[in-house]
Amino acid sequence: MSVALVTGSAGLIGSEAARHFAGLGMHVVGLDNDMRKYFFGEDGSTAWSLVNLTSKLGDSYTHYDVDIRDRDVLKKIFERYGRDISLVIHTAAQPSHDWAAKEPFTDFDVNAVGTLNVLEYTRQHSPDAAFIFCSTNKVYGDTPNRLPLIEQETRYEIAEDHQFADGITEEMTIDNSMHSIFGVSKVAADVAVQEYGRYFGMKTASFRGGTLTGPAHSAAELHGFLAYLMRCVMEGRTYNLFGYKGKMVRDAIHSHDVLTAFEAFYRNPRSGEVYNLGGGRFSNTSHLEAFAVAEKIAGKEAKVNYVEQARMGDHQWYVSDMAKFQAHYPDWRMTYDVPAILNEIYEANADKWM
Repeated sequence: MSVALVTGSAGLIGSEAARHFAGLGMHVVGLDNDMRKYFFGEDGSTAWSLVNLTSKLGDSYTHYDVDIRDRDVLKKIFERYGRDISLVIHTAAQPSHDWAAKEPFTDFDVNAVGTLNVLEYTRQHSPDAAFIFCSTNKVYGDTPNRLPLIEQETRYEIAEDHQFADGITEEMTIDNSMHSIFGVSKVAADVAVQEYGRYFGMKTASFRGGTLTGPAHSAAELHGFLAYLMRCVMEGRTYNLFGYKGKMVRDAIHSHDVLTAFEAFYRNPRSGEVYNLGGGRFSNTSHLEAFAVAEKIAGKEAKVNYVEQARMGDHQWYVSDMAKFQAHYPDWRMTYDVPAILNEIYEANADKWM
């Protein structure tokens, strides 16, 4: 049976990947040791997600409580499944640029060295597998903040005649910018994934995600923008809003749409590719706009503590241009916009957060 190996399998994208590819008849091997609990406390724990995953997928899913920094254990898993592995989806990561500054060694070891470990064992034991890496738009550092933005009533925007009016392309430079410590570790991983595609001829892709979201997100303050925003409104928590008058813009893509993109790549993989991955012009929002939608859905007023100082390296405006991916995979379509995403997060968590 064809095997899909998923790292970070209890996380947002990892769990969606496990369900998606198990639904296609593949056996899913999941690797996850709930490091998110260490990173973000109980709010960030994915233990609940793992319970859901194992109970719903049954024999289609095999779980390993493994740290991707542990080469000896990782090697044995790849040796066991070998060339039966036709797909590797690497989502395991330390995902917060705020947290990374506290423990740079941990951040780099997980994000950069952990990725190298998974890449090298894929090359040694499953060289024909498609390798999908969840990178980040933080590889561009704060370069997007140099764009000439126009302040509007509820958001910042870019001029309609600007080269990035349809969104930021993969042509944006990653050099000469402040990346954050998190961005540095993800750049190293991103480039390694490209190099294993180009140097060794493996079928690899780095997907540079914007706001990847959905109802399976373990919503924590340092990671999970839309899910945490909705959680705060539903629970009556105070949301700390950092800088830019709340008008900073993010594009958001639902985990379902992420996985249909991954499936498209899996079915027709390429070597050493880089793709921006986000909601683009179809699905984007400012914080102010997202609060308005969340308040309407929940029927409750948001509690917001505004902090004048923006977070270091935080993007003031980021919208992905998905044109390159859509040119390579023209049948792929996005299905969720921001209101639909927030509504689904609300419905999925009403019992827990209300």
